[in-house]
Amino acid sequence: MCVNDILAQGAEPLFFLDYYSCGQLDVRVASSVIAGIAAACKEAGCALLGGETAEMPGMYAPGEYDLAGFAVGAVERDCMLPRLDQMCAGDQVIGISSSGIHSNGFSLVRKILEKAGLECSSPAPFGPEGQTVGEVLLTPTKIYSKLLHPILRSGKVKAYAHITGGGLLENIPRVLPKHLAVDLDTALWKIPEVFSWLQREGQLSEEEMARTFNCGVGAVLVVGRDEAEGVLQDVRTREEAWIIGTVVPVSPGAERVMIRNLFSSLRSVPKEKAPQDDSGEVAAAAKTKARVAVLISGTGTNMQALIEQAKKPSSSADIVLVISNRPGVEGLRKATRAGIQTRVVDHKLFGSRSEFDSTIDRVLEEFNISFVCLAGFMRILTGTFVKKWNGKDMENSIKVQLEGQNYSCYRK
Repeated sequence: MCVNDILAQGAEPLFFLDYYSCGQLDVRVASSVIAGIAAACKEAGCALLGGETAEMPGMYAPGEYDLAGFAVGAVERDCMLPRLDQMCAGDQVIGISSSGIHSNGFSLVRKILEKAGLECSSPAPFGPEGQTVGEVLLTPTKIYSKLLHPILRSGKVKAYAHITGGGLLENIPRVLPKHLAVDLDTALWKIPEVFSWLQREGQLSEEEMARTFNCGVGAVLVVGRDEAEGVLQDVRTREEAWIIGTVVPVSPGAERVMIRNLFSSLRSVPKEKAPQDDSGEVAAAAKTKARVAVLISGTGTNMQALIEQAKKPSSSADIVLVISNRPGVEGLRKATRAGIQTRVVDHKLFGSRSEFDSTIDRVLEEFNISFVCLAGFMRILTGTFVKKWNGKDMENSIKVQLEGQNYSCYRK
């Protein structure tokens, strides 16, 4: 989290120092902790210079330890953030996905777990199937530095806010000039199920949620309207991100951060667990949808028809990814508005068709895609790619009848 914090100044992390304190040193535990810190430093692109390990008998109960640290970074003066003098009404707010609660709000989380009668070892009533409460809540915080530092240095970003303690309500105003605020709409981003469960189980107000948790947004960028789409696509090369709001003038007596539709968005979060009947068996109606990617090159008219079909209750398709070989096309914006992740794989940047196809293949594997639909995709794919994603074994559940539409589907 330290390296994410220093990005707020536009700084590149240089090194990290840790402090590990305990009553009696357990070498196995300490080694595991330091190995985790070293891995995080590698992910952040900074050095682990060392730190201090302190034994203080009588200060800690057996098995307890205290862990702290700090990061040092550097930034050229003309690259420093935030650029308060450049921000204006109409600038766009880009939200970058979090992996969960990002190590904030645990005091409140513990109270909610106690009320619900759950322990860290209990099966989680939220999040991915098969994980415990502790595993979901302790999902590592995303480290944004390697992804964002080149984007921040491009000069296209006017401000960056790391959403930590204080949530959306307290962190975003720190990077805004006093005469500006932001208007956010939670319907524009994906909220992880853990936040919906915490709100419901803890009976938390909208303000408590927005002032305690990141609600699915780990970091925020403020970008000019003309640059927003390009920056969004750059971020999406590594992370899920959305345009979540707009910079607006401060209204008299109004909050600096206005959040719309939070309760309705929390209530509409899809449940990860399949419903069960009285016997505990998974209900027959609950079925796993096939993960589908759509490849486009332009306006996305055919893609839109596929999206509308996939939204029907009878559909067994879940369109989770749209890939375009051309940046900035209308189809990408349509997919974004539909809440679908997008990627751009520009064919002009590759020396051969096989290299282009293999890059698309890696993205499909990354998203665990089962079916690929070509909807107005204006590139010829290699035989190797087509054989891997062969469509001969098409299942009836994924077939879509669209009169007058031209598309092809391949199944892995």
